[in-house]
Amino acid sequence: MIYRLRVLLDAANDCLRDIEIEGDSTLEDFHNVITQSFQLQGDEMASFYSSDEEWNQGQEYCLFDMSEGLNPVQKMAETKIQDVLSKKDTRLIYVYDFLSMWTFLVELAEIVGPTDGIAYPQVIFSMGELPDSPPDKEFEADPRFHDDDEGDDDEEDYYDEENFDNYDDLY
Repeated sequence: MIYRLRVLLDAANDCLRDIEIEGDSTLEDFHNVITQSFQLQGDEMASFYSSDEEWNQGQEYCLFDMSEGLNPVQKMAETKIQDVLSKKDTRLIYVYDFLSMWTFLVELAEIVGPTDGIAYPQVIFSMGELPDSPPDKEFEADPRFHDDDEGDDDEEDYYDEENFDNYDDLY
């Protein structure tokens, strides 16, 4: 089966690619198509994340296993597109270059049968150019960890100016 996917740069200006790729292709194959179609260097770390309807980040599918065996990770090369996307689970987040944080929203448009004589993957629509630098991200703190100004007086317990001579006194 052929997966038609829209890959949209998470930015104010529209920059997107519509890509057709075989469902039994790996996420690493898809990563390569994305980097080529957006003219990214392709030599940076990247990950896909499963996502829900509100674009909340879920399971990570990484390009390389950097966990050193501590926590097993799911690698792109071992994960097929058809195993993470379906008519029910239609969204992924793709992050390229963790220092720059190029972030793309990926959404499944439809699943169709292959067309004879067409080589996949292919970019079927392209709109906009990638900006010179990644868009700024605004991160909001998880409300579970939000400090409601209730503990501001506790700061005095940690910092006593009169008894603080140098950094070593903290230990």
